[in-house]
Amino acid sequence: MKIKELKLHPIAVADGPLRSSYGLHAPYALRTIVEAVTTDGITGISETYGGDGPLAALESVRSRVVGMDPFQLTAFKQYVNAQAAAAEREAATGARSQTWLVPGENPLDTHSRTFAAIEVACLDAIGKALGRPLCDLVGGRCRDRVPYSAYLFYKHAGGGGMGDDAREDEYGEILTPEAVVRSCKQMIAKYGFYEIKLKGGVLPPDEEIAAIRALRAEFGPKLPLRIDPNCAWSVDTSVHVGESLKDELSDGGYLEDPCAGIDGMAEVRKRLLAKDIDNPLASNVATTCFAHVPIAKQTDGVQVILSDPHYWGGIRAQQKLSDLCEVLGLGMSMHSNNHLGVSLMTMTHAAAVCPSLTYACDTHYPWQTEVDEVVVGGRIPFEKGCVVIPDKPGLGVELDLDQVARGEERYKKLPFRKRDDEAEMRKHVDPDWKRILPRW
Repeated sequence: MKIKELKLHPIAVADGPLRSSYGLHAPYALRTIVEAVTTDGITGISETYGGDGPLAALESVRSRVVGMDPFQLTAFKQYVNAQAAAAEREAATGARSQTWLVPGENPLDTHSRTFAAIEVACLDAIGKALGRPLCDLVGGRCRDRVPYSAYLFYKHAGGGGMGDDAREDEYGEILTPEAVVRSCKQMIAKYGFYEIKLKGGVLPPDEEIAAIRALRAEFGPKLPLRIDPNCAWSVDTSVHVGESLKDELSDGGYLEDPCAGIDGMAEVRKRLLAKDIDNPLASNVATTCFAHVPIAKQTDGVQVILSDPHYWGGIRAQQKLSDLCEVLGLGMSMHSNNHLGVSLMTMTHAAAVCPSLTYACDTHYPWQTEVDEVVVGGRIPFEKGCVVIPDKPGLGVELDLDQVARGEERYKKLPFRKRDDEAEMRKHVDPDWKRILPRW
């Protein structure tokens, strides 16, 4: 079996006006669907970041992928690593942090993202050839059901899309503690989630503290709570929030990336421990590659690593991270970006083979709609907050090519080719807005 054709489909999917410390989401999120067509008539698929940058990176390996045996992923990884080493030597900065760059836009993780997209498509093809679920190809699962969290956002009114392609606003405006609780009740009723995360760094910290307290008052201590301001706070403010929410973030919760840098987080950790507050700090901004993990442990700046098979380098890299977290005594969860069903199933198989991943994974899936889904049969179902590994080969899903084509048509009509949350804030909220760290 060889790969005879690589098909790349840049698509756009409607996205609501969600807020974070990076700014405001555009009416459409960009994704790329990958098809690796083999000589045996099998097509492996994957989904990754979208826009001109990720698409160009995938195009750059086309000549190496076409003609490749999908079983020979180690040789392909060596090829990609050589490209990455050359790019890093030429780069003006060696910062692998996501502190200033939204996921998918850091040039120094381009090669790991590219490898991950090809690896998943190859593993999907192999699984289909052997008649086995993808997770069984890399050692087998440690869980059959992967839990996800209710991922809450502050947002303005609107459901995403534009003009005749505008979506219904399922959740409405969410800018108060009451609205945060309302949106969470909607998600839990629909999906059955039993862990909760709020994307913060949007409103003054005391207002976000009030939102977390309102969630605890509504749902009680059985549902763990998390908050993630994406580095919007100073060390002092981070300590203030950690102290104010010492009860609410205990028992399975965590405080994620409250301030910039592992050193900053280590100072927050030290000062909270001095107040006898031992709730973990988590990160997907300060820790984005393997070199960061020992530093996180040595400084005690991070206790929970948020993985992501898309930019950590694929499902097997995700397993290595799980092993490393086990050795170092670190917890593990999973980061999410806007995504559709192919990516959701990739995350699910990745989580299923990582014993150290004991926190429910993040997912943006409730914020996307049936109109945009690209898998046959429509949206992936959740059972009591979990996605079940299907008894089907590979990822367990197939592409609805008509839906992919509709996504490509949307993409072609867009005036932008990369995610820029700061520009969207200036366009729709404040013409002078700039991302400032710390903001509070």
